[in-house]
Amino acid sequence: MSTIQDARPVSVLTIAGSDSGGGAGIQADLKTFAAHGVHGLSALAALTAQHTRGVTAVHVPPLEFLDAQIDACFEDFRIGAVKLGMLASAPVIETVARALQRHRPAQVVVDPVMVATSGARLLAEDALDALRTRLLPLATVLTPNLPEAELLLGTPITDLDGMTSAAAALRALGAPAVLLKGGHLPGTGEVVDILADAGGEQRSAHPRLRLDAHGTGCTLASAVAANLARGLHLRAACAAAVEYVHAALRGGYRPGRGEVVVLDHFAATPGR
Repeated sequence: MSTIQDARPVSVLTIAGSDSGGGAGIQADLKTFAAHGVHGLSALAALTAQHTRGVTAVHVPPLEFLDAQIDACFEDFRIGAVKLGMLASAPVIETVARALQRHRPAQVVVDPVMVATSGARLLAEDALDALRTRLLPLATVLTPNLPEAELLLGTPITDLDGMTSAAAALRALGAPAVLLKGGHLPGTGEVVDILADAGGEQRSAHPRLRLDAHGTGCTLASAVAANLARGLHLRAACAAAVEYVHAALRGGYRPGRGEVVVLDHFAATPGR
């Protein structure tokens, strides 16, 4: 790589769905990248008609157009990490997997988006196997919440011991590291997130905030990707990302008629 090319700032690419309400998806990803000081790129794998009260429609662009977006990004930018979000069907997942195999990014953060905050299903049934077999082996880290982990494993998760077992089981499916988010765990105590990797387990804990929040999963995965692109090791990248999301939640606000809180990304900017 030439000196001129090396001078390019690091970029992070999100391949995910668009949220017309601005609280989640690619919109949240790009805000997170900006807050972390990295250039944000996007390839739209799905478009949603969405607001703070739910998802009203989903459109999946042609696969050839998704391919063209991804290739265009890799042809021109110095991509330090890729974040994967809403990939609505098995053909979309296969297209993205082939693109990642072509371009071989150094870091891949997989957020297995399956169900919206409203409860709307965002992943087709036939896509589960494709996600397991095609994307998990390409991931640097997988970042599921508990309902997503339960769908991937086919078993319920009801306590911290179950989270530890689930993270290990997800690693056995092919992901080298798993950041399992504990916000859906029943109870009133702290929220515990568990990172399981080859070195063992790292836990992060925060007081539970009584909020119905939107976009936390997208934001966490994007913060991990941005931190990896900036050169942080995985454990430090995940710990910093958890802190970032908690700060953004504390500054959250309600822009729509619904009760859903949207994160304040820039109040949580690292270093502020």
